[in-house]
This record gives sequence, C-alpha cells and structure tokens, in this order.
Amino acid sequence: MIDLAIEKGDFIKINYTGKFNEGQIFDTTDEQLAKDNGIFNPRGVYGGDVVIVGSGHTIKGLDEDFVGKEVGYSGSITIAPEMAFGPHNPALVETVSVTKLKDQLGDQRPYPGMPIEFNGRRGVISQVIGRRVRVDMNHALAGKEVEYEYTIVEKIEDKVAKAQGLLSLYTGMPEIEVEVTDDLIRIYTPIELGFNQRWLVSKMTIASELIDKLGIANLEYVEKHPYVPETAEVEETEEAEAPEEAEATEE
Repeated sequence: MIDLAIEKGDFIKINYTGKFNEGQIFDTTDEQLAKDNGIFNPRGVYGGDVVIVGSGHTIKGLDEDFVGKEVGYSGSITIAPEMAFGPHNPALVETVSVTKLKDQLGDQRPYPGMPIEFNGRRGVISQVIGRRVRVDMNHALAGKEVEYEYTIVEKIEDKVAKAQGLLSLYTGMPEIEVEVTDDLIRIYTPIELGFNQRWLVSKMTIASELIDKLGIANLEYVEKHPYVPETAEVEETEEAEAPEEAEATEE
C-alpha cells in the first residue's frame, strides 16, 4: 500500500480559502469565489497552488498543518497571528509630512487605506491628521487571527510537474516549458518573463529549490524568442508604393 501521508519536502497541490474577521475572504484559489468577493486578480493563477511542504511557501501555521495529513484531506484551521502574518509591530508605523509624499500623491489627497511607499517599504495610510499622515508598513493582516479551509488535492511525483508547479507559484504563469533529464533541469523562459518583476527577484531562489528538491545538480534557463513573420500590412504598404514609383519613372 502506498503511503500518502504528507511529509516535509513533498510537492503538493492544494486548494484553499483564507478568511479573517469571522468570514471575510482575503485569498482563495477559487476563481469564481475571488470574483464574488471582489479580490479577483486578473494576473493570478487559480485552480490550485503547488507548494513544497516546509519551505515557507505558505504561512507557518498552515505549512505545519500539512504534515501528517493524507492526499484528499479537507479541513480548516484557525491560526494565531504569530503563526500567520505576525503580530502588529508599532515600530513599523510612522507619522510623516504630506510634503515628503508629494511625488507619490501628485494631485491626490491622502486618505486612510491609500497604499504608499516610504523609505523603500510599502505601507498603507492609516490616519490623516492635517498635513501629516500615519503610514503603517505592517502586513495588512498583521495582528489578526486567520482561518484557512483547504484541501490537499495531490502529492506530485513527476519532476516536470514539480518544476512547472513551482514556477507557476512564483511567476503566476502556468505550464512554462520544462525538460528534465538525470543531470539537467532546462527551463524555457518565455519572453514575457523579462518584464515580470516577480521573476527577476525570484529566479535564483527557484533554481536553488529545484536543484535541492529534485536532486539534480544542474539547471539552465533558456530564453525562448518565437519567430514573428512580417505582417501583411507591411507587404500591402510596399505594394501600394510600387505604382507611384512606376509613374515617377515614366515621367
């Protein structure tokens, strides 16, 4: 009998929905549920995430809860702030002059809930006091207890599927072309990834994790540039110019 119990280091596919404040949904792998609750991300990938158990791809409380469960498990867990998005840290709240934010604000007036960047960190304006604002740079769910409902869909064994799942998690692009041999992982990166900030930041992390978890010593990224033939419009333009050239010659 095959042991389906989940262990650290396993690649698993999960479906989940995260809630706080007694039912308010903040994250889900269900596309329709995301749309119904106003959190749909058109650049997101829905239908389930592939994670490596114990690698920090989810919050700590959820990551630890996977261990010992079996494929097909469905359940829920309530997670304290310390095991979720951390406690709210007052040191990450600063009061600043609106003048220091004028380049970001432009013609806008600051308002509570407005996202802002200050001292190289992202935050949210929590309060407006005259010409000064309080900027909170804690995670939006810091200090909050959260609940996750999740299902372990499958344990992934195929090496190509493992690589594609991890790439999708980091880049938001499903089914990137991958080849795996006994001594090489080759990833064909589409040209669009060159403009993907998540990719530029995480490509070394992805390589390190795949080399370690797949037990294959070499990995290479190959940029894929598809052939784009000349458009019909260019050809039509050239044909349209030909009669004029002939007339000029006759004159």
